[in-house]
Amino acid sequence: MIEVRGIHDFFAEGVQGGWKAHNAGQLKSNQAIECDVVIIGTGAGGGTTAEILTQAGLDVVLIEEGPLRTSQDFKLDERAAYRDLYQEGAGRTSKDGSMTILQGRAVGGSTAVNWTSSFRTPPLTLRHWADVHGVQGMSVEEMAPWFERMEKRLNIAPWKVAPNANNNVIKTGCEKLGWKWESIPRNVTGCWNLGYCGMGCPTNAKQSMLVTTIPEALRRGARLYYRARAEKLLVEGKRVTGVYCVGMKEDGVFPAGVTLTVRARHVVMSGGGINNPGLLLRSDVPDPHRTIGKRTFLHPVSAVFAHFDETIKPWAGAPQSTYSDYFQWKDGATGPLGFKIEAIPLHPGLASGLIGGHGQAHANDMSLLENTNGLIALLRDGFVEDSPGGTVSLRDDNMPTVDYPLTDALRDGLRRSFLAMAEIQFAAGARAVRPKQLNVPYYTKWSECQTAINSFPIEKFQTGLGSAHVMGGCAMGEDVKASVVDSHGRFHHLEGLSVLDGSIFPTSIGANPQLSIYGVTSRLATLLAERLKPRPEPQKV
Repeated sequence: MIEVRGIHDFFAEGVQGGWKAHNAGQLKSNQAIECDVVIIGTGAGGGTTAEILTQAGLDVVLIEEGPLRTSQDFKLDERAAYRDLYQEGAGRTSKDGSMTILQGRAVGGSTAVNWTSSFRTPPLTLRHWADVHGVQGMSVEEMAPWFERMEKRLNIAPWKVAPNANNNVIKTGCEKLGWKWESIPRNVTGCWNLGYCGMGCPTNAKQSMLVTTIPEALRRGARLYYRARAEKLLVEGKRVTGVYCVGMKEDGVFPAGVTLTVRARHVVMSGGGINNPGLLLRSDVPDPHRTIGKRTFLHPVSAVFAHFDETIKPWAGAPQSTYSDYFQWKDGATGPLGFKIEAIPLHPGLASGLIGGHGQAHANDMSLLENTNGLIALLRDGFVEDSPGGTVSLRDDNMPTVDYPLTDALRDGLRRSFLAMAEIQFAAGARAVRPKQLNVPYYTKWSECQTAINSFPIEKFQTGLGSAHVMGGCAMGEDVKASVVDSHGRFHHLEGLSVLDGSIFPTSIGANPQLSIYGVTSRLATLLAERLKPRPEPQKV
């Protein structure tokens, strides 16, 4: 039995006990295998799909570009976590480098490193999808049982523990301003409240795909190949018949010189809103209306930092446990861009990059980290004409990147989000507040800060932008001229191919998307299982 500081690492034990988990980069020779379904990606979409399909008796192969890391590997070490568990070593950005994109890349995908915030898809989002994008079968009433199913499966419930000081700023500030705030539902069981969720959970408390659906799929005979980059879909005539993969070295950057070819009755893509379009583009699949990679949404994130007299310790305790949607739907789905306000955990490595600056000024800021609060606003992009999202294309090295324009609608939303977060912090007692904007000081008075924000040039490389939520790029809908897949996630122009994850969302969610992916995917994967499940052979008379 393997123990990690008293925690049973059942995944590592399962692998030692015979689970079919293989490092593709260490294969001795090229391999070709067959299965019923190959799933590319092991995050919220891929993990959920794997469990449902294996429960239906299907032979499943899981493909993951990143490494296999389990609870015994999670040491609360930023340097190792960002290097091992994130796309491009946590260095992924938009095409021009103006927006950082934190996205998981390991067995479990982003579910292994997210901050556990779990929201149902907002009703106005679902209605917008139906009314504007022609999505079928996903009304609030139709989706409710699927959300409930996944909430039970992953123990998603409002966090009952008192918020840490970082999150309490939202509660205190909103109450003083008369703005609504609420507790965040989290997917945890027996959480130790450590605060290092973004580096992998060392106690297996986070109910990610790494400790729930993927182990269940492996127990039922699924095969997992990690360090396997899906290079190209195999297409024969009008049908996708499998995927060609290359094994990767342990650095996750260079090929190891071995290949894995997986032929399947059906291919499921669950690699996310940047990687899925990238694979489709590399595979040169039919795209008559040029919809692949369009409408990729990122919930553009702005941030404001504040210094308090009291101790905050923004790295300790549940990273996110309070939020405010006071500004999210004030003007409906198609009014000025709304935003969700949350706290951001500030561990030293992450904080040093986010807070920015250099020299003695930066050192001074970092010396005050114990007394620093961070708030972020997630802009709800994709609901108006002036918020079309980004476009995924291939770089010179054939890897995907997203070009994300900054429009007037986004500029307006970002400015309003700065104002709202700063006002919350001052109301909560902050003594100095600074928006994440180039070359601006800390402001000690709300009136002074308000005036400054209203005069900021909201532009790339001046306004600090980031994202941890990649959606769209393979939008669903029934109009083949405006979407990539139908409302069941089936690719419009080839048979044998489905996309089951957040990349099929026709807009952003307006909330942290993991539960939306779980709910939508569980419904679509169940329908897929019904179409594919083995039929019993007729009994001989």
